[in-house]
Amino acid sequence: MKLKFYLIIYIVLINIIAFFTMKSDKNKAIKQKRRTSEKTLFSLALLLGGIGIYAGMFKFRHKTKHPKFTILIPFCIFLNILTIYYIFNYLN
Repeated sequence: MKLKFYLIIYIVLINIIAFFTMKSDKNKAIKQKRRTSEKTLFSLALLLGGIGIYAGMFKFRHKTKHPKFTILIPFCIFLNILTIYYIFNYLN
C-alpha cells in the first residue's frame, strides 16, 4: 500500500518537474541562453516523466518539429506505462 502511494507522489512530482523543465528550456531558447540538454529531457522522460515532457512540448510549442522528440517521447510514455503496470501488479 505504501509503495503505491509513494509511487503516485513520485509520478506526479517528476511530471511537474518535467513540464516546467520544458517551459524553462523554451524560455532559454527565446532568450538565447544556455539550454537544458536533450540528455536531461530524455532522462526525465525515462524516469516516469514522459507525460510531463510531452505536455510541455505541446503547451509551449517546444521541440515539436524534432523527430527525435515526437517519436521517442511517446515511446518513453509507453515504457513508463509498462513500468508502472509492473510495479503496481507484481511488486507488492
